Amino acid sequence: MSIELVAPPEQHAADQRGAVEAQLTFAKRTQEKPYIYVGEPPAGVPRTRGEFASHAVRVEDARPSADRLSLDVEGIALVRHVSAVRDFWDPAQTLALGHPETAQLVKDATGASRVVVFDHTLRRRQEGVDDRTPDTARQPATRVHVDQTVLSGAQRVRDIMGEQADALLARRVAIINVWRPVAYPARDWPLALGDASTTAPEDLIASDLIFPHRKGETYNVAFNPKQRWLYIPDQQLDEVVLIKCWDSEPSVARFAPHTGFQDPTTPPGTPPRQSIEFRTIAFFD
Repeated sequence: MSIELVAPPEQHAADQRGAVEAQLTFAKRTQEKPYIYVGEPPAGVPRTRGEFASHAVRVEDARPSADRLSLDVEGIALVRHVSAVRDFWDPAQTLALGHPETAQLVKDATGASRVVVFDHTLRRRQEGVDDRTPDTARQPATRVHVDQTVLSGAQRVRDIMGEQADALLARRVAIINVWRPVAYPARDWPLALGDASTTAPEDLIASDLIFPHRKGETYNVAFNPKQRWLYIPDQQLDEVVLIKCWDSEPSVARFAPHTGFQDPTTPPGTPPRQSIEFRTIAFFD
């Protein structure tokens, strides 16, 4: 399988809209560590702790600079890939075809010697549905975040790779999300991508993610006017975003913030966004 960078801007003239001003939801810095329970919290314990605020942010069309974006600098890459999966809502197709093709896509994009796809999440936006409602699709993320932290990245590798983990962690390892639209282009609630090179370490706020049988950690993100934000208007089915969520190598981009957002230019009646994100671990020699 081969991949290519998203085509230069002249080939996407119809898709370009320049920048939009959008409201993104950021975390406030507080004395207590934020958390969220995935599932029911103990009796008398609030499900979440943390304070958030909306800020107007300029979100740039990523296509004109797509061929210059790098996972090791901005923490973002845009590639073109036609999937063999015809229905991502079919678990058999997604596991049998989607997982291996995504592993190969990440290998081709990064030069990793081995890639493990350890999870995927499908999303379908529905008005008035809570993100964790049982037996419904996940909703688009509505707060700026990073899926891993400096502590949880290595722990996630240990959770997935078991006895192999220590030997693998002796070399470079990265956790990379692979995000693509499902069924039709992502015009409704597209993905805003934070340039990791403009995200300061102090912008990242560790937050506990508490599951029934384990505790993870993610980053909430504080607003900083120096941050650069990008998106792909009308992201097509063959346009795929790679997002760096953690890297063991400190000299490269390690954490790229991201969130879904309400594009103010989306026409009424646009089909609600459907998308899938594959979570991968890339191992380097």
